[in-house]
Amino acid sequence: MTESFEVFTPKRVVEELDRYIIGQDKAKRAVAIALRNRLRRKRLPEAAREEIAPKNILMMGPTGVGKTEIARRLAKLCGAPFVKVEATKYTEVGYVGRDVESMVRDLMAAGYRMVMEEMSARVKDDAERRTEERLLDLLLPGMGAKPDAAGAASQPAGVPGSPNWFFSGAAGSTDTGGTGAADGDSGRGDDAEPVIAPSRRNDTREKFRKMLRDGLIEDKEVEVQVSAQAAPAIELFAGQQMEELESAFSGIASIFGGKKKKKTVAIKEARRIILEEEAERLIDKDRASAEARERVEQSGIVFIDEIDKIATREGKSGGMDVSREGVQRDILPIVEGSKVNTKYGIVDTTHVLFIAAGAFNVSKPSDLIPELQGRFPIRVELEALSASDFKRILTEPENALVTQYIQLLGTENVELTFSDAAVERLASIAEKANSRTENIGARRLHTVMEHLLEDVSFDASEMSGRKVDITPEFVEDRFKGVFESEDLAKFIL
Repeated sequence: MTESFEVFTPKRVVEELDRYIIGQDKAKRAVAIALRNRLRRKRLPEAAREEIAPKNILMMGPTGVGKTEIARRLAKLCGAPFVKVEATKYTEVGYVGRDVESMVRDLMAAGYRMVMEEMSARVKDDAERRTEERLLDLLLPGMGAKPDAAGAASQPAGVPGSPNWFFSGAAGSTDTGGTGAADGDSGRGDDAEPVIAPSRRNDTREKFRKMLRDGLIEDKEVEVQVSAQAAPAIELFAGQQMEELESAFSGIASIFGGKKKKKTVAIKEARRIILEEEAERLIDKDRASAEARERVEQSGIVFIDEIDKIATREGKSGGMDVSREGVQRDILPIVEGSKVNTKYGIVDTTHVLFIAAGAFNVSKPSDLIPELQGRFPIRVELEALSASDFKRILTEPENALVTQYIQLLGTENVELTFSDAAVERLASIAEKANSRTENIGARRLHTVMEHLLEDVSFDASEMSGRKVDITPEFVEDRFKGVFESEDLAKFIL
């Protein structure tokens, strides 16, 4: 924690966000302070810590200006469990649809996956060793490190001397991990089978171990047992009890161990299946659930998008607005802090950070019910993007669009170059398109770039070794006449 406190200063957080998101300094400062306050709270005595709740944030601004990206990058930066939900998919209790508590269950599931991945990385070496031994058992049924009668009877002829038999057509009879004696039976009587000495048995196993490690038998097929988890029929029903029923049925299945079925797969696929199984065996599930629950409660971030769509507009009532207000009232206790039952345990949302966002082009924040407004005390307005912002977005971020297209066409051995003037022209086209049609922010750049490079992308496979210079003239030629017709501009851009 001390290391995190030293690293995640507000200035450093803003600098990291600047690497991926252009502009929107106010929003970046707000989330950086929210993250810093979380770290500050962890340094307080427990009694004081429980009294300090996170200051939730309400972001207002048109689509495509970076609201979601700021929240997602913040969560990734600090390694916090994160989930993005749309307020419009929830309905008031009593209506068909998802209940608001499902956002907490989704967050807990994300936190559990995060912890399981970390724990899997810690036991990876041990799991890989176990996986290798199991693969050898499948390749050499009955030929474990310890000699036994079954192992002697299952020894395929010719194995100790040379592995060449393995790649011949006759090798197919030994590619499964099933019963040893049956697989090794070559038509001779049991009395005719030679008894393989333990030293030769180990030599054979080591030869196969080396072939496994060298990747020489990746396409060899073996038979493995996998879980046969059929999708429950109850998933066809929509409603708030669906997740609870699914959890209950999965719990019943786990009591009986679940179904297993045999499946013939290549070694490379079998390695993945067995590795996941071994890693899961080495991980303490109860400990993972407890750690995930602690992380979700203390560091979780829920991003509620489209919250303006459930605002009840002033002067309107009845119909859908009744349901909208009901959803707001259902969200309220979750944001205030309540205990939600999940399949990983009860989660307290008191210290979860909620970031709500909406365009608010029809409704306004004051149209939300007063109680919900009070739970989002920090208001941040994101600005519409200008041509200068679009130019920076095209070139500056680490995942800049221009860089992406250069890399994509580079795979076809086509060298793509953009002049500064051409980038400026593209930025102005995006700004003009947003002003004449719907303002979709930076997402307009994807449309502009695809239209610009449509012919080059289509013919790239036949242009190997060529260089394509994107100049202002090239841009003008591609967009000539588009803005002369308003209908054409809407259709293309």
